Amino acid sequence: MGDAAAQPPVSAPPKPFEEAAPSAPAQSEPLPKLTPVELRIFNRLAEHMDHFHNMFRRTWTTLHTACATDTRPPGMSIRAFLTTGLDFCAHLEAHHGIEEAHVFPVLARKMPAFRRELQLLSQHQEIHTGLEKMRAYLEECRRGERELRLGELKEVLDGFGSVLWTHLDEEVRELGAENMRRFWTVEEMRRMPF
Repeated sequence: MGDAAAQPPVSAPPKPFEEAAPSAPAQSEPLPKLTPVELRIFNRLAEHMDHFHNMFRRTWTTLHTACATDTRPPGMSIRAFLTTGLDFCAHLEAHHGIEEAHVFPVLARKMPAFRRELQLLSQHQEIHTGLEKMRAYLEECRRGERELRLGELKEVLDGFGSVLWTHLDEEVRELGAENMRRFWTVEEMRRMPF
């Protein structure tokens, strides 16, 4: 009996990421400064997300600037402009689909902002309402059922532009290193499946 007490406890192998138990809510105590390696680990998702969001921002700016100035970009045909707008809709919807199916459920285990009932997903819904209107308008123009009027398209874009830009910024901020480390450990960040 004395030998058993002297042996070190056997630790269980680490659980796969999917089985990790939710941690307690983040504390408001100041956290120690991150090392450069920790910063890279905790900020990885924000940087990756911002890369995609910057592509959406650039395309939005191209479309909106054309609508606001009532002039397509130099050298861009009506067909190319319509394709750019339709591609924007398709790519943003695919991006949100991946987030909702694969990214948000994992993050929601510990991060309230990624739970279904909260702001980021409600922003997705509002953005998608705007994308549906935009797609319908552009498809009608492409099929020749209506003439492309940049002022009309601007009204559609303005209908969801504010929530889109807010969302693109807030999502990256939520995934930033200082926020992520409040909810996740370095090891959990390394095991994240995306």
